[in-house]
Amino acid sequence: MKRLLAFALVPFALAAIVGTLLLYPFGHQQRTGADLGLGQYPVKAEVIAAEAGPCSQGAPVEGEQMCVKLRVLMQDGPLPGRVMEQTMPTDPGTPKFAVGDDIVLSYAGANPESETSYQVVDFQRGGSLMLLAVVFAAAVIVLGRWQGLAALIALGVSLVLLVGFVLPAILAGEDPLLVAVVGSGLIMFVVLYLTHGFSARTSTAVLGTLLSLALIGVLSTVFAGLTALTGLDENTTSLIGVLGTPIDARGLLLAGTVIGALGVLDDVTVTQTSAVWELRKADPGMSWRQLYTSGLRIGRDHVSSAVNTLVLAYAGAALPLLLAYALSGRTFTEVVTTQAVAQEVVRTLVGSIGLVAAVPITTAIAAAVAIREPAGGADTSAASRASQGAAAGAGTTRLTPKRPGRRRPRPETSD
Repeated sequence: MKRLLAFALVPFALAAIVGTLLLYPFGHQQRTGADLGLGQYPVKAEVIAAEAGPCSQGAPVEGEQMCVKLRVLMQDGPLPGRVMEQTMPTDPGTPKFAVGDDIVLSYAGANPESETSYQVVDFQRGGSLMLLAVVFAAAVIVLGRWQGLAALIALGVSLVLLVGFVLPAILAGEDPLLVAVVGSGLIMFVVLYLTHGFSARTSTAVLGTLLSLALIGVLSTVFAGLTALTGLDENTTSLIGVLGTPIDARGLLLAGTVIGALGVLDDVTVTQTSAVWELRKADPGMSWRQLYTSGLRIGRDHVSSAVNTLVLAYAGAALPLLLAYALSGRTFTEVVTTQAVAQEVVRTLVGSIGLVAAVPITTAIAAAVAIREPAGGADTSAASRASQGAAAGAGTTRLTPKRPGRRRPRPETSD
């Protein structure tokens, strides 16, 4: 059965590797922000004074908009150590800055001596995000130990593949959906095998993920066409206009759907595979049908919560948009059928269908593989088998029964 799994997965793994080599933009010179007219450079600074007052010079006028005047100390950039003034409106859409805040200025690259060349844009968050990342990594390692460490390494590999392959290939003009499928396949192989090891159990989860991901890709393509989704929201339109590269906006939408569903699919397929293996270990006499039925019952509970998680994740990401539509006075049908909301609906429902389908697909494959594995749960690595054997040898002592010998007669003694 392991050979059959390898026969099924090796072509897909080779296709992912070859696709990556073909789609990667070797020799492509990606234009920078300065080339695209986006020459804004971040400059770190600290607020050393803040004073509220009218936005214009002179005495305040009734009804005039109020501003806050900041004195900021440059920490880097063309003039580190220089103090400059920045004026910002105090409207609800502007962040509130106070003395002691570490902020980021946007430098346009013009005259560094002019205050108009700078603009306050955001807070500095590097230190806080680093602290959060350390806490996250510590929590994963404390609970998962070596497997948790492997999961963190796999997460790093995923980020490298996204930033180093998916983004450059799309920016170079390659088909976004094709890039997403190839990139997701490569991420899936690397992450699952790196986290869970090379075994029949992991290969089963990989195959289930692969089939479910293919279903999501097909469904997203079909329903994006049926619902006439263009993918041309405000951000995508601005990106295409600035780049000047013929990027397929609908393909970009579909690529986001595929990549977004991959993480949840991994969770479902790995859990289902582990459940079937544990059922087989608990009762080696179970048939394929019994394993499939029992695993499916577990999967129903899991998929119901996973679908809810996916829906809430998309709803949370689109919450500002939903609030804006709630104030528009339009009916529910009108809101749902708009481009911005409809694409989120298609993403959510297509991803949920893929999750639902992943349960019976993965459970069926896992049951077929598990009944052909040794009943004692022998799908472990060589190191694990060796440690189990050592533990068994240390915990038991072989007793060799002694041969019954002839009893010597006691010598008689005379009185």
